[in-house]
Amino acid sequence: MRRIVFFDGNCLLCSRTVRWLAARDARRRLAFATLQGETARAHGLGKYADISGSVAVIRDGGDGTVFLRSDACLEIAASLGGIWKICLVGRLVPRVLRDGIYRLIARNRRRWQQGTSVCEMPGDDLRGRLLP
Repeated sequence: MRRIVFFDGNCLLCSRTVRWLAARDARRRLAFATLQGETARAHGLGKYADISGSVAVIRDGGDGTVFLRSDACLEIAASLGGIWKICLVGRLVPRVLRDGIYRLIARNRRRWQQGTSVCEMPGDDLRGRLLP
């Protein structure tokens, strides 16, 4: 089942992470869309007040469940398969702790990317997987 990964299109760390994920998604189970785009609006992500600066995942063709923050990261790991499935051990950690770590990273991401303001253009493979 394909998963749509929604990311902050204004975040350099997020854009680089998408590029990293696409390179490791050999089965091409991931598609990508920005939280600011049409696909996010079409899936009703605007109803989540605290979604900006987060990652969200929806199983395309699934029941419409939206996975946020650390749950989204675990969904991505499940989709990548292979060695990345070891990350699913994270489900044993209480969500409040996982999301706390996620929020720490999200809160500091702009500071960590200071001095770099240019985002590379996606390659042909990734461009074909970016949804509007």
